Amino acid sequence: MTTIAAPRNAEMAGDRTHVRRRSVARPLLYGALVLCALLTMLPFVWVISGSLRSLDEIRSDPGAWLPHHVTLDNFVRLFHAEGFGRFLANSIVVAIIVVAGNIVAASAAGYALAKLDFAGKRIAFSAVMAAMMVPFTTVFVTQFVITVDLGLADTLTGIALPGVALPLSVFIMRQYAMSIPDELLEAARIDGAGEFRIFFRIFLPMAGPAVATITIMSFLYSWNNFIWPLIVAQSTSSYTLPVGLAATSQAAAHVTDYGLMLAGAIVVMLPVLLLFLLLQRYFVQGIAGTGMR
Repeated sequence: MTTIAAPRNAEMAGDRTHVRRRSVARPLLYGALVLCALLTMLPFVWVISGSLRSLDEIRSDPGAWLPHHVTLDNFVRLFHAEGFGRFLANSIVVAIIVVAGNIVAASAAGYALAKLDFAGKRIAFSAVMAAMMVPFTTVFVTQFVITVDLGLADTLTGIALPGVALPLSVFIMRQYAMSIPDELLEAARIDGAGEFRIFFRIFLPMAGPAVATITIMSFLYSWNNFIWPLIVAQSTSSYTLPVGLAATSQAAAHVTDYGLMLAGAIVVMLPVLLLFLLLQRYFVQGIAGTGMR
């Protein structure tokens, strides 16, 4: 009896030690996560605070976290600024083109790379991987020359075209497609369904999380893009919101209007935050699905 009770007592003591360690580690982990979240939120808090202060107050005390006198004048001036509505509409049109292009092109390419057998399949996937690793600056001049040759300079189509099939979107869709059982698609083929029907009726409904993921990522890419629209848009009629806000904030004697710029930053951030809040559940599922295979 003594020999049997001793291992049990040792096992119970080990369990109590393990529980005690977990009870200590969990608050430390939560505390570290809260600290990281606060550090991440600090720039956003400062942007919100700055957007509610006057330009004189920002210049006199740029490091203040809370406004001494709350004012909405920056937002009023922003929405009354000349061309703001056009800049916002241009950004929406470009974002719609980019998101729609990524959903269609990336879904089709990802499905083909994951579920179809064709000559050069490995080469095509290697090209997608290589395109993900190539910095944008290395192809910037080439893309601009092609855009000019196509007659798309200073147009919204020219701004949107390089982003309609992002390599990362193709990669995410391909990885998610790999997690869908081949037996399900084979059963549809046996029943007489063609590839287009399988793609639209079976694959796309099942790829909702991946579609949500590339929707958020492509929208973020388009909405925040600054350098490419700045070069392609050669007149204010083609400016997107980031370019238009930068031009508007420096319109007065080449002096940056920080209050106007911070208010514009809030307006630019809101659509992205709202889209993420709406699709966050599918976004997490899509990211998790890309690592299944």
